[in-house]
Amino acid sequence: MQRRAVGKRSRTRTNRKQGRYITSRPARRVTDLALDATLREAAIYQRERRERADAQLLDRPRRVLLRRSDLRQKVRVRKTRNAVCFVVDASWSMAAEERMRSTKAAVFSLLRDAYQRRDRVGLVSFQRDYATLLLPLTNSVELAQKYLQTMPTGGKTPLSRGLLLGFEVLDRARKQDPEVVPLMVLLTDGQANVSMGDLPPQTESYTLADFIASKSIRSVVIDTEHPIFERGLARQLAEHLKGHYYRLDDLQDGELVDLVRAELR
Repeated sequence: MQRRAVGKRSRTRTNRKQGRYITSRPARRVTDLALDATLREAAIYQRERRERADAQLLDRPRRVLLRRSDLRQKVRVRKTRNAVCFVVDASWSMAAEERMRSTKAAVFSLLRDAYQRRDRVGLVSFQRDYATLLLPLTNSVELAQKYLQTMPTGGKTPLSRGLLLGFEVLDRARKQDPEVVPLMVLLTDGQANVSMGDLPPQTESYTLADFIASKSIRSVVIDTEHPIFERGLARQLAEHLKGHYYRLDDLQDGELVDLVRAELR
């Protein structure tokens, strides 16, 4: 996707005449001519075009003969903005308090440089039979401290509700600003036991994950399940989301935010 807005962390294609020129492409309407690529394309046909000019008794031209089909548009890349939404399982199915602390630390760490990089960070938690937007997308550390003072935990696991609310937050941000790059960071063991509709909870979650992937929302799944009891549910969820998969137990202190920064780059 080509974007016009500027940021400082993630690289994306842009349709502005600013940014690093990396390649070229054919285009019906050329607004940023890639002269080198155009000449290379035209060079293939010069002998044929000159012979045709001779056959038509025209003066042999000394210049390069160009046709509209030779023209190439520059493809450039530049930095753009990100919207990162953490979606955290706050049920008793995992060590919720510890996971919340890790997530909260990652949120604050990202927010410290979000203003300069023009990124925004939000946080959704899900527990019992509902999901809650604990932190709307923001680049303000002060606002995060205000909203994240209390982070409820406990109850069942409405995974599909958490996925849906996380998607809605990112989709709304993209509609407000089509240039933004959305990223969902999901911390869960992958187990669902509460449905929104008639489907079984696990099936409903996978179906919703397929839908999110079809909407070009990038995802990262952090598996919070203890290795001894691993069932592979979070890994399957990552496959449905077409996202990257990591184990929280494999991450040392502070590595969660490093992982997210790497995904943004």
